[in-house]
Amino acid sequence: MNKAILITASVLGITSVILGAFGAHGLKELIVPEAQQTFETGVRYQMYHAILLLFVGTTVHVRLKFKKQIYFFTLIGILLFSGSIYGLATNALTTFDFKIIGFVTPIGGLLLIISWALLFINFLKMKH
Repeated sequence: MNKAILITASVLGITSVILGAFGAHGLKELIVPEAQQTFETGVRYQMYHAILLLFVGTTVHVRLKFKKQIYFFTLIGILLFSGSIYGLATNALTTFDFKIIGFVTPIGGLLLIISWALLFINFLKMKH
């Protein structure tokens, strides 16, 4: 499980750096500043949660049951939250209207909150 978590964290980290550079340079002339800021929010949250997964995958202080749950909620949360934000921020560049799937953004955010809550519960249940 730790290996899968760490590989996922690495992929999320790599893609957040690539998307951050793309947003700062490649999209600069193509989307309005507000959309650029929105895109940056998606990148930032993706990186925060890549770091969360790095911690979860390397620590012995999170029980396996919680690691699996945190991994699942974080991965799906990032896909929904950051993924939908990337689509919404670049909506003007595509023929698909990402506004129709905008409702998944808060669902993704809720899944990320649940990930952190599970980490908190894990720490509360620690014996020592």
